[in-house]
Amino acid sequence: MGKISHLECRECHRHYPAEKLYFCPECFGPLDVKYRCEEVDWRKDSFQHAPKNLWRYLELLPIEDESNIVNIEAGYTPLIKATNLGRLLGLKNLYIKNDTVNPTFSFKDRPAGVGVSKALELGLKSVGCASTGNLAAATAAYAAKAGLRCYIFVPRGVEPEKITHALTYSPTVIEVNGSYDTANRIAAQAAEAYEIGVVNINLRTYYVEGSKTLGFEVAEQLNWRTPDHIVAPVGSGAMLHAISKGFEELEQIGLISSSKVKFTAAQGRGCAPIVEAFRKGLDFVEPVEHPNTIAKSLAIGEPGDGVYVLRKLRQSGGYAEDVSDLEIVEGIKLLAKTEGIFSEPAGGVVIGALKRLVEEGRIESDETVICLITGSGLKAAEAITPHLPQPLTIEPELETVAQIIAR
Repeated sequence: MGKISHLECRECHRHYPAEKLYFCPECFGPLDVKYRCEEVDWRKDSFQHAPKNLWRYLELLPIEDESNIVNIEAGYTPLIKATNLGRLLGLKNLYIKNDTVNPTFSFKDRPAGVGVSKALELGLKSVGCASTGNLAAATAAYAAKAGLRCYIFVPRGVEPEKITHALTYSPTVIEVNGSYDTANRIAAQAAEAYEIGVVNINLRTYYVEGSKTLGFEVAEQLNWRTPDHIVAPVGSGAMLHAISKGFEELEQIGLISSSKVKFTAAQGRGCAPIVEAFRKGLDFVEPVEHPNTIAKSLAIGEPGDGVYVLRKLRQSGGYAEDVSDLEIVEGIKLLAKTEGIFSEPAGGVVIGALKRLVEEGRIESDETVICLITGSGLKAAEAITPHLPQPLTIEPELETVAQIIAR
């Protein structure tokens, strides 16, 4: 018997073997990996000599044979106490989980690493993804490491820096004339027609398990306790749901006393279907046909895990906030000038949402709050460039420098 007990449908709770299956054949609900948690013997001192990457949590990741692991040292990223930003906002225990320092500079290294590793374990010869940019680079990097062919489907309009980044790893990049949801549909068709392991489609059941390592790390870095509140950027919603699942597993094996965490889902105004559904009290998500936000990495009009994010927000007593383009830019600048972290627009969405929650009195000053900063600003510099001052050009004379300093 392996570590995986079964796959379980989130809707009808039927059980299936751990095979290449990504939806329930009976009700078409998504499937979750369930482990033999009773056999996991984790203690607080179990990780003293563990590798400082996401594979330190291998016993609760869906790779049965360690020889299939594709490792480029992603994960175990810093949890930074944001003293300057916290002081400005009046928060005593504000932390930044800085996933901009992963090998391809976003949190997508986590699920991509697990997804590509599972593709190897299942004997697939090629992998791919549908992506708004970050997952493109991550999947291409892991495919290169694994020696697998790689096909990346992106919507028209993805930031050029992200396309360049992905192309560096030599995948085949296919730009689809349409939105992310259109690219996702074509990728799904290609996955079935040509036996491609598209990590966020037909390997999604396993792929999303990588994202829960964010939750494992936060708990470990807080000395095996959970924070009061997590503010997370939300596109498909898979990351937020996976982090919550990770906390539940830690509670199940007895490593933390409670998995209860308040979540806030943050989206860019112009593509905020989960926020709109939350505000309207809906239990379903109405798709956004034409996303219009500078937070392009979150511009998913029909989020696959949207319904499950709504459930998590309501169960946890959390919130959902949408942030304008101007607030996103101000959030990027605020994080950079207070904590020295340059985030892509998704991070600006998180800081903008945090700022509003504080201003409206929905976060107490002594709460432990985690902001998930999931991608580097170098991957989307064009979003912030028009809002920055120009460099000062001078002749090479010290007197001119003196005049500037004296201003």
